[in-house]
Amino acid sequence: MISQLEKEVTLRYLKTRKKDGFLNVISIFSFIGISLGVAVLIIVMSVMNGFRTELVEKIVGFNPHAVIKPYENPIDENLFINKELNDLSKLFVYSNSGEGVLINKDYTKGLLLRGYLSEDYKKLDIVESSLFIGNKKLNPSHISIGKELSFSYDIKVGDKILIMSPTGVQTIVGNLPKQKAYIVDSIFDSEISDFDHNVAFINLNDLENLFDLESSNRNLEIYLKNPKNIEITKKKLESIFYEYYVYTWSDLNKSLFSALKVERNVMFIILSLIIIVAAFNIISGLTILVKNKTREIAILKSIGVLNKSISKIFFMVGFIIGSLATIFGIILGVLFSIYIENIREFMSNVFSINLFPEEIYFLSKMPSEINPGSIFLIAICSIIITIIVSIYPAIKASQMNTSRALKYD
Repeated sequence: MISQLEKEVTLRYLKTRKKDGFLNVISIFSFIGISLGVAVLIIVMSVMNGFRTELVEKIVGFNPHAVIKPYENPIDENLFINKELNDLSKLFVYSNSGEGVLINKDYTKGLLLRGYLSEDYKKLDIVESSLFIGNKKLNPSHISIGKELSFSYDIKVGDKILIMSPTGVQTIVGNLPKQKAYIVDSIFDSEISDFDHNVAFINLNDLENLFDLESSNRNLEIYLKNPKNIEITKKKLESIFYEYYVYTWSDLNKSLFSALKVERNVMFIILSLIIIVAAFNIISGLTILVKNKTREIAILKSIGVLNKSISKIFFMVGFIIGSLATIFGIILGVLFSIYIENIREFMSNVFSINLFPEEIYFLSKMPSEINPGSIFLIAICSIIITIIVSIYPAIKASQMNTSRALKYD
């Protein structure tokens, strides 16, 4: 418990006077340093969380959430009535894929071609998007291409393009690659330039003819109700489709998300050093405070105040400075995170620089996601650091020799 005397002395020491000018400066810098450290940590964590969330949403909006790939036998459709599977998923579609070459008189371009049946294609999220242009049915001899590919090579809806397959067809002059002309029927926009530039969709039957694929080897794409909780869902799918190979959107992008996770953890550690460095100012401030209050400490001891109370007083001074700085830093960090896109636009306009280029980060605006768990962790770390750095000066104050302090004052 904290006594009334301890409270009053603590509050008095927090109110520095004019003759404590240097001490006042140290206290202010301690407060500002911890506040900025906490705010910067919250802002960085919010941006990285937002970036990951936006990236995940765009990836799962374009790619299948899970793919069931047969080894030898076709996928057993009797499994589709499984209750657990239907609780997890919202859509099943058959698909297949192959790598071809887009040929024009002026250029060639490698493409990943994904095939769907006409009725299945129009059910995909990418097709239902407001950014989709053209016919939503994937008819035979027609193709759907990405926005970036359309811009890069000046391809419009209604144009014809030639696709060459690596599989051969026997002719009188030898084995030649298969080629087929397709009419551009639609243009999609996944909002990720790599997808838009390198992926195209054609009718599933066309794709199997072009690449000599068997219809019995078609993949089953599963679109989930909750694609973010993918690790647990994958285990359930593997138990249902135990005779087939199961992979998910997370498996296809494992290296990217592992890199993001490592980067976030490293940034947290590095930026925590700001708080640690600022907190060391509290040691300096309390040490000078103890030196300035030598006579007062001696008087308190002489009237019977216990060493434990002296320690408590100086500990609370450091703890209150650190705690108030942490609270102020949280408020500053949260407000900055909420209005970070407005701040980015203002800075870009004032200094005429692009602070968040879309072609590098895949996103058109600065993302931010405030995570209460991250804020709580940052606050706890900041307060623990404050507690640690406040202990030593508090102990030194309690160990002061009373008679010597009064003698030489």
